[in-house]
Amino acid sequence: MLDDTLLDDPAALQRADHDRALLALAGSGARVRTALRLADAAGVDRLRPDGRPRSVLVAGHGSALTAGGILAALAGTASLVTPLPPTDAAFVPRTDRSVAPPAFTAGFAWQLPGWAGPLDLLVISSAEGGERGLIALAEQAYARGCAIVVTAPAGSPLAEAALQVRALPLPYVPSALPEDGTPQAGRAAEPDLPAEDPAALWAHLAPLLALTQKLGVTQLAYDSLPATADLLDAAAVRCRPDAAAYRNPAKSLAARLAGTVPLLWAEGLVAGAAAARFAAQLADRAGRPALAGLLPQALTEHRGMFTGQLGAGADPDDFFRDRVDEPDPLHLQVLLLRHIPGEVPGEEEDEGPAEVPADDEGPRSFGATRAHRLAAAHEVRLTEYASARPDPLHALAELVALTDFAAVYLGLAAARS
Repeated sequence: MLDDTLLDDPAALQRADHDRALLALAGSGARVRTALRLADAAGVDRLRPDGRPRSVLVAGHGSALTAGGILAALAGTASLVTPLPPTDAAFVPRTDRSVAPPAFTAGFAWQLPGWAGPLDLLVISSAEGGERGLIALAEQAYARGCAIVVTAPAGSPLAEAALQVRALPLPYVPSALPEDGTPQAGRAAEPDLPAEDPAALWAHLAPLLALTQKLGVTQLAYDSLPATADLLDAAAVRCRPDAAAYRNPAKSLAARLAGTVPLLWAEGLVAGAAAARFAAQLADRAGRPALAGLLPQALTEHRGMFTGQLGAGADPDDFFRDRVDEPDPLHLQVLLLRHIPGEVPGEEEDEGPAEVPADDEGPRSFGATRAHRLAAAHEVRLTEYASARPDPLHALAELVALTDFAAVYLGLAAARS
């Protein structure tokens, strides 16, 4: 169940948002600008590369890995981009006098691929800068002759290790919100697995894209990154807490996903990266499972969901039994994200991704058309959002901003109910 009255009460939203996730998301644009300025000051703008690296390896966890996946989507087939997730974990005792248990991520370990060598670039990104496994990975890459770039908080062990392996150090831009000591939801139960800063993605992604744009890995417009910060600001205004639910696209999307099992389908690599990000945010912020997939493969992978018990018409039990004391049954909800450079009906320049009506007669790919037919045949609601931005980074920024806010609103309203 969703407490939809909370969505129209800005004061109640502020009280429920203990870790100020909405404020953090509203500051995403500012973090992008700060990260770009600090990256230039660190020397990215002065780089004069001889050519592109054979491959770009992006190591980290959480949003840092998501940033690597987004880079792979933006680079397409022009360059090989490989995110490196952790492969193992071990207990790491705290070195300070705090009684809190050490973060589970502090013991993560990474392994460099066997083929990595002098022709490859390793980018290490961390919001904490204390993972020993990332320090060991940097040393391993240095021994192999890889070029290394490290994004980490200034003064952290990882930032200091970057100087030892002759890496290019880039500063990680933390949230500007002060720590107030208020415990996050769920932190008392799992203190070593705290929720991630919801806007950390942009602190990882902005310096990564500034670097790879300079190296020729991506082919974005020269002003694409600064304009992305402006788009994130505009999205924060549209999705602000004091905007009524019927005018706030993120609140509307959160209400539609309440009481459902979302299937997050995407058409195109950019929309696919946004769908994968949304699935992670729904799990972290709203405590909701979701399946993400790219068309057309998602139709064959998720077909069984429509014919099973979650289908809208599935009710094998007695129709006339008393359901007063029973919870509302879960049903499927398909969210289709698309990037269609060009015109999308109903989309204005500053209005963000447009919700495409089910009966829209505009051109659709065969995969998207089949998705609509599958959902209609099984009485499953399908909601479609499309971005017509010609710049793929701008389209991704709008889709990610919309879905990030929706995940936070859904988590706050569901927790209240």
